[in-house]
Amino acid sequence: MSSSLRERTAPHQTVRKGWVLATVCAAVLAINLDTTIVNVALPSISRELSAGTRQLQWVVDGYNLAFAGLVLAAGSLSDRFGRRPALITGLVGFAAASAVGALVTSAEALVAARFVMGAFAALIFPTTLSIISNTFRERRERATALGIWGAVVGLGVAAGPVTGGVLLEHFYWGSVFWALVPLALVTSVAAYALIPESRDPSVPPLDLPGLGLSVAMLATLTYTIIEAPAHGWRSAETLGGFAIAAMLLGAFVLRERRTTHPMLDVSLFRDRRFSAASGAVTITFFALFGFIFLVTQYFQFVRGFGALSTGARILPVALSIAVASVVGAALAPRIGTKIVVTTGMVLFGAAFLWISTSGVATPYATVIVPQMVMMGLGMGLISTPATESILLVLPPARAGVGSAVNDATRELGGTLGVAVVGSIFASVFGSHLASGAFAALPGPVVSRAQDSVGVAQAVALRDPQLLTAFHDSFMSAMSTACVVVGLLCLAGAVASAFLLPGRLPAPAEEEVVESESVAA
Repeated sequence: MSSSLRERTAPHQTVRKGWVLATVCAAVLAINLDTTIVNVALPSISRELSAGTRQLQWVVDGYNLAFAGLVLAAGSLSDRFGRRPALITGLVGFAAASAVGALVTSAEALVAARFVMGAFAALIFPTTLSIISNTFRERRERATALGIWGAVVGLGVAAGPVTGGVLLEHFYWGSVFWALVPLALVTSVAAYALIPESRDPSVPPLDLPGLGLSVAMLATLTYTIIEAPAHGWRSAETLGGFAIAAMLLGAFVLRERRTTHPMLDVSLFRDRRFSAASGAVTITFFALFGFIFLVTQYFQFVRGFGALSTGARILPVALSIAVASVVGAALAPRIGTKIVVTTGMVLFGAAFLWISTSGVATPYATVIVPQMVMMGLGMGLISTPATESILLVLPPARAGVGSAVNDATRELGGTLGVAVVGSIFASVFGSHLASGAFAALPGPVVSRAQDSVGVAQAVALRDPQLLTAFHDSFMSAMSTACVVVGLLCLAGAVASAFLLPGRLPAPAEEEVVESESVAA
């Protein structure tokens, strides 16, 4: 090829790659918006669909559970059968499920729609990474593309509550799902027109038994935790559920150790850099998703803020996460992953313990904002260095495995965070409510109020004494949940201090540099 032809072709390829990157970024924006946009709509869903606390947990966790359970398998399927059709299928299915979710008239139907949304999101997310890796072959070019992709992921999570708040100020609760439909459909058209087909026929067949065991284990564990307040934490149903989940986990580990092509190589967890970092990511998103689940209800049910005001008030967390992520990425190579992640865990845990002391009239600007900033700084210091630790354990050829595990642990942490934090809150709230002024009300009214914060607030607004009892019950439940999360984060800090290494080597970089030197 002549030099003049190459000069004409290079800009065209660059533009084409730019459109491919824009398309996959639009796809991840849609599914990450859906991760948090629904939280600010929970009070409206509670009122309009008569949803109790457990049903609200399932509205959030249905999406997260399907996402976490299927993301590893979905990535393998898209690589094997074609990334472009997988992305298009995921986007169209996601749009359809979102439209159904906006039209339902019962909490149960909304939960079912959320499961379907999560399943299609699991097909989209790993496919976007595969497309980036296949499109951007040059090392620096790929790093830039991944940086932009990561920024859009963070933007989607951060913008979710604000976007939801803007929509709910003008439309009904279903608008948070309708808004995702055109974005997903337009992106699917762009994917058809702009993204070249690619696949890897050498990808091993899907480990169906492993997939079935992992999904069954996650579903059983999540169901047991969410339903525990209704059955009782010491009931036969709850203890039996935990036992079944433990047996399924054991069967999954045995299956993955013995099969030739495991869905998840469990031997990776023998490396403390991998296992400790994965644990740190899990705890981080456990705490974050649990916090968002509670704070959106606190701002609306207790403080009386509107949906838009609530979304805007969560921004300090998102902004401080963005800042600390950059700082953490810069500090880890210099002072070591152990110090950075441990410091982040301590900040994270301390923030939750501080939040546990909050009251109904706690000042926002002078107390709540610093609490959120401390939390965001802690998370930012944890997530990027821990993710780097996961990826650097593996050689370049297995980077996809590390990325998939990082995605799965993030979603697993979020799923369990909503389940555990929500169930602790529901247990304490219901118990506390029944022992106060609400005890004088008819039994069916008390029972409904115990099951639903929205119902409890509606009843409490009739009488000042009931309103005080409602506020006391809510704050007591929120405080207990925050103490549990705070102590978990501090335990994670201790584990990070003992298990994470100091300065991580960069074998992937060294191997690439060495190969380039040999080639030269």
